[in-house]
Amino acid sequence: MDWGTELWDQYDIIEKHTQSGLELVEKYVKFVKERTEIEQNYAKQLRNLSKKYNPKRSGKDEPECRLSSYQSFVDILNEMNDYAGQRELIAENMMMNICIDLTKYLQELKQERKTYLLDAKKAQQSLESTYKQLDSSKKRFEREWREAERAAQYAEKTDQDINATKADVEKAKQQAHMRAHVAEECKNDYAAQLQKYNKEKNQFYFSDMPLIFNKLQDLDERRVRKVAQGYILFSDTEKHVMPIIGKCLEGITKAGTNVDEKNDSLIVIEQNKSGFERPGDVEFEDYSQGINRASSDSSLGTPKGPMDLLGKNRNKNFWLFSKKSKLSTSTLPPFSTPPVPSPANGPNSPKFGRDPLSYCLKEINKTVKPRISSFRTLRRSPTVTEDFAHLPPEQRRKRLQQKLEDICKELQKEVDQSEALGKMKDVYEKNPQMGDPASLAPQINQTSQNIERLRGELNKLGLLRQEFEGTHCAIKVIHSTTMELTIFSALMELTQMRALLIPPRPSTLSLMMTLKMRN
Repeated sequence: MDWGTELWDQYDIIEKHTQSGLELVEKYVKFVKERTEIEQNYAKQLRNLSKKYNPKRSGKDEPECRLSSYQSFVDILNEMNDYAGQRELIAENMMMNICIDLTKYLQELKQERKTYLLDAKKAQQSLESTYKQLDSSKKRFEREWREAERAAQYAEKTDQDINATKADVEKAKQQAHMRAHVAEECKNDYAAQLQKYNKEKNQFYFSDMPLIFNKLQDLDERRVRKVAQGYILFSDTEKHVMPIIGKCLEGITKAGTNVDEKNDSLIVIEQNKSGFERPGDVEFEDYSQGINRASSDSSLGTPKGPMDLLGKNRNKNFWLFSKKSKLSTSTLPPFSTPPVPSPANGPNSPKFGRDPLSYCLKEINKTVKPRISSFRTLRRSPTVTEDFAHLPPEQRRKRLQQKLEDICKELQKEVDQSEALGKMKDVYEKNPQMGDPASLAPQINQTSQNIERLRGELNKLGLLRQEFEGTHCAIKVIHSTTMELTIFSALMELTQMRALLIPPRPSTLSLMMTLKMRN
């Protein structure tokens, strides 16, 4: 079924329908354009979001960058950036394959429709012109036929009039005959115009307009088919990038599964382990026996307590159990030390002129190497040195090892370059046309100097490492043997001396035995 047969008298309806169809295409193109703008803005916002939370170049060397949770977050940001790229690709393909293509096709349809409508108007105007000619000939025929009838009636009346002359009768007959002849010509012209009009009318209704309507139907069907393809492309454009978007989402899932909390904990230990020993117990200072307070740290090169471990809280009241220490000497009121009574069996030994425990602990401090700076001191004045002495032992060992490896790699690179220059020099000497051997002398000299310099640095770092390992081991040995033996001997001697000087008190003996058991 076609419009030319079924809708032969619905010209206005067909014109309105085809115009509405073109407006639908324009509306769809506008819709897709707004969708592409949304996709572009969405992609732009995603890129800005990824850029905002992505670490800067200066922050990529931070210790946290080695953590799997941190690296997974960076991977997620990268995947989101790729996801944004796919959204931009969707917008670009929609704009190219739908908006631009449909806009161009729409202009062609508009021009084609305009041509068909102009043809229809021309056919209609031609039919109207023929109809006007028919109507004019019809009216002329009607007028001339009436004039001929009047002329015939006048001639007949004149012929019957006895008073009319023969000349008047002849004249009236001639006039009637002439009018009849003109009326006959008008009749023939009217008949010819009527035949022409009917022919054009049949041509208009059965040929011209149905052909134009069928062309408009074909145009509208092609328009519908094209816009349907645009609907399909709207979906296919996004389906085309779905596999890549799926890979981006799979990458995000993989980033989540790659997080290893145990490994992160090991990395935190590796990056922040100091190598110091834990602080020992605080010694008991018996002021009732006239003991002068002596500095006797039981651990060498270690922080004294929680206040040293948390440098940022040193101005706050901090303690392990949120309770201020009751052993702090700053809270005790000053008092005068009572004189130590002389024993009955003779004067005191000059070795123990004061309390033996304090004396022994002081002697321990003299026998060992002065302790290195505590954590709090390191935080206050971190003087950076080439041998990494400002770092804790464990971190210093790692940095020395890392620097040794870097220098070894650089040295190997220079050695390889030196060998290559040597081979090149041999080739130049055997084949002078390939180059001048003397031109390689500056590079060879520079490479040799670099090798000597790197070997010197390597030897220096090797000595530093040996010295560090020896010192660190010595401190550990002194701490683990000398301290224990000396303190144990001092406690034993202190027990004997106090047994001679004053009667032993249960609380003092129990405290000494506790110290002995702990050490």
